[in-house]
Amino acid sequence: MRTPLLRFPATPVRGRAGGALGVLLLAGALLVGATASPAGAATSPPVSAAAAVTATPDGSAELPPDGDTVASPPGANDWTCRPSTAHPDPVVLVHGTFANRYENWLVLSPLLKSLGYCVFALDYGTIPGITSSGSGLLLPIGGLGPVPESAAQLARFVDLVRNATGAAKVDIVGHSQGGMMPNYYLKFLGGASKVGRMVGLAPSNHGTTLDGITNLVPYFPGVADLIFTVCRACRDQAVGSDFNKVMASRPDTVPGVSYTVVSTVLDEVVTPWRTQFLSGPGVDNEVVQGHCPVSLVEHVGIAFSPTALHLVTNALDPAHATPVFCG
Repeated sequence: MRTPLLRFPATPVRGRAGGALGVLLLAGALLVGATASPAGAATSPPVSAAAAVTATPDGSAELPPDGDTVASPPGANDWTCRPSTAHPDPVVLVHGTFANRYENWLVLSPLLKSLGYCVFALDYGTIPGITSSGSGLLLPIGGLGPVPESAAQLARFVDLVRNATGAAKVDIVGHSQGGMMPNYYLKFLGGASKVGRMVGLAPSNHGTTLDGITNLVPYFPGVADLIFTVCRACRDQAVGSDFNKVMASRPDTVPGVSYTVVSTVLDEVVTPWRTQFLSGPGVDNEVVQGHCPVSLVEHVGIAFSPTALHLVTNALDPAHATPVFCG
């Protein structure tokens, strides 16, 4: 089965994201045969995953890291899933700054599940008590902690996924900080031997201007003060930060990992947008407008763009890549 075409308008997401995410939630439900009701999701907060204790291969019960913060998006974190021959590497989804796994992956998670992947998603960098209502739900937000600490959380989560599924490697798909932070894991925390493909949607690979980071504020009401107080990740992602100097001390890529970057020329958060690109062997830098010139998708909306997500599925399975849908 190949990539379903996500036929909803490619309009920019401006101001508060509640209405747009409602449409995107509906699209996600349609992808999996309406297994989740958008109306129900809008009125009832997702149930905590704290009760979803799962058995590891040795028979012990264990929760994924941060598994009790936000419910999993549709299709993700089925700890009984075993990879198929067609898709031997589980996919780990990594959300961005001021985000969480539930809202960030409402569309991509069920899409990948429908294509036969084992899909997993974590929350990271959360601070107790800090929430946002960008989608109409009062949910914890993450991606706030220092990037190296978040990368350590990702490392533990990847090991849990590998142990649960028996897979030697995982593929990672991340948005914004989630498309950059795994590179620290690959470069400095031994992740290179455990990851086959790294796909970044609008990743902050070489930092961004602080003005770019503050452009996230309209999407996540109530978080403006966090940028200058508790959001260590915001400081880490600023151009010229000590963190970015550490990242620049080593090449963009590590041997053995295939990289894909998917960017949009209308990105107003990770700026300039060309700084998202990686240099090195095994890198494919893609631009949404290169496949769909009429696309108006920007930084937040790229995680829900039909064209961008088609590029993601092609990157995860290049042997069966199909012409990219413009939408």
